[in-house]
Amino acid sequence: MTRRTEPKRGRRLTPEEEALWRAATKDARPLARSRPQPPASLPPAAPPPLPARAEVAPAPKALRSAPPAPIAVPGSRREPRPGLDSATQRRLARGELPIEGRIDLHGMTLAEAHPALRHYLSRAQGAGKRCIIVITGKGRGGEGAIRRAVPRWLAEAPNRALVLAHAPARPRDGGEGALYLLLRRRRERGA
Repeated sequence: MTRRTEPKRGRRLTPEEEALWRAATKDARPLARSRPQPPASLPPAAPPPLPARAEVAPAPKALRSAPPAPIAVPGSRREPRPGLDSATQRRLARGELPIEGRIDLHGMTLAEAHPALRHYLSRAQGAGKRCIIVITGKGRGGEGAIRRAVPRWLAEAPNRALVLAHAPARPRDGGEGALYLLLRRRRERGA
């Protein structure tokens, strides 16, 4: 068991503790920056232009500030979603449903990933696929832009009509950098 060395909040250091702290830190220097800086002679690189065909309008402010819809966790007391029984919901969250397709958005820009996801979901449902995995990647420090955007995109039309439920992937399937999606069954027309 490690002993707590810093004082509790609200407690002031005694004069002896302050003197000891100053003596211990008198030779301390800030660490060097962790990211190398580009040489001063080179101008900063311009970001590559976005493809014209993949123009994506920014999400409305209400959607940007709203957190993603909560995902039912196994053992929680939330009611299953309409059209999804609790056993299937648990199997999805545990990664027990067979994965019939996958799309890897990792490394794409938001402008590329959004339409790619929309088209893949439409094709996968049309092909009768039921459970797929979307690989978003974790991003730097676990704060990837695609990782944050995918739950919002799934809640938007037309994706909302295709996806019945989603859950974070298990570590063996990508963990925090992937989502399981359960697609709605395709309705036959004219029957």
